[in-house]
Amino acid sequence: MTDSGYQVKTTSRLAQWSIDNLLPSTYRKSDPFMIGNWNWYLSVEKKRTIFIKLYPETSNLTKDSPPIASFIIRIISFAGDRRSLAHPEVTDRKLKNIGDFVWVIELPLTSKFIIDLEFLDLKISSPVSNENEPFSIWADGLRQKQSNKFALTSLGRMLSENIQSDVEIRVSNGILQAHRAVLASRSPFFNKLFLKEINQSSTINIPNVSIESFRVFLNYIYGNIQSDQEFKTNRLSLLAAAQMFEVEDLKDACHESLMEDIDANNVLERLENASLYGLSELKCSCLQYLVKFGKIFDIRDEFNDFLQSGNRELIMEIFDSVLVAWNGF
Repeated sequence: MTDSGYQVKTTSRLAQWSIDNLLPSTYRKSDPFMIGNWNWYLSVEKKRTIFIKLYPETSNLTKDSPPIASFIIRIISFAGDRRSLAHPEVTDRKLKNIGDFVWVIELPLTSKFIIDLEFLDLKISSPVSNENEPFSIWADGLRQKQSNKFALTSLGRMLSENIQSDVEIRVSNGILQAHRAVLASRSPFFNKLFLKEINQSSTINIPNVSIESFRVFLNYIYGNIQSDQEFKTNRLSLLAAAQMFEVEDLKDACHESLMEDIDANNVLERLENASLYGLSELKCSCLQYLVKFGKIFDIRDEFNDFLQSGNRELIMEIFDSVLVAWNGF
């Protein structure tokens, strides 16, 4: 067996380990793979039954604050037709030692199969906090911190309380108050717009943007996003605003966030947005999820609809990726 036979492919929250010809009385342990804050291992042992284990690498972090994992794990077998066998969804399982998660499989697996592992969440308990409630490492206010890095907390009050506002923004279905200096400093679009003005106007018309989308955009540039969930809920409209108003840090934050939770329900929409806004890493991750990790087989109905209405060039990219994957299989 070559070294590549121990390598685990990963993207976002998904990991896959390909196993060839698992003989009786065989034990294999994967190479370490990083998801979240931890290096992980998968192991498979074949006796009369098959034992699959998932556990984190031994470290000070694992010892002091072991991961609390929610995940889906399944076997994809290539014996005859492609078949899958899924373990019941695991929720909030503390994984510290090698035996904390063991999946016993009674069915024989003789030919090539893939261990498919998708993390739904990873939580950790703070070793320095008196609170025992664990928190998700993927919902830790990161976007809010990124937003606040570029705008002082006091700017939020300026926006919400209309303190010394000096410009009125008329959008498609309403009016919002803002500050020329803040808009110009955070957005090259507005800076160029204001520089072109001969006489400073107190009103700016942006007819192709809704008041809901522009309000969320203002909240971001003023450092007034209240939670990570608020950011995630509005990240597609924020992405559109970032593109229109040339706010690169917002576009980068949306790009990074959209890569974190790709799944079967959103991968096609993410792929279209990646193509529309030129997000190359997101596009690559979506194509890997669909093709390299074989998830295209799990969304056949949705993909057939996509073939009817999707962007032709994007569809060709997907088929090119399929052909490359098949040639390398």
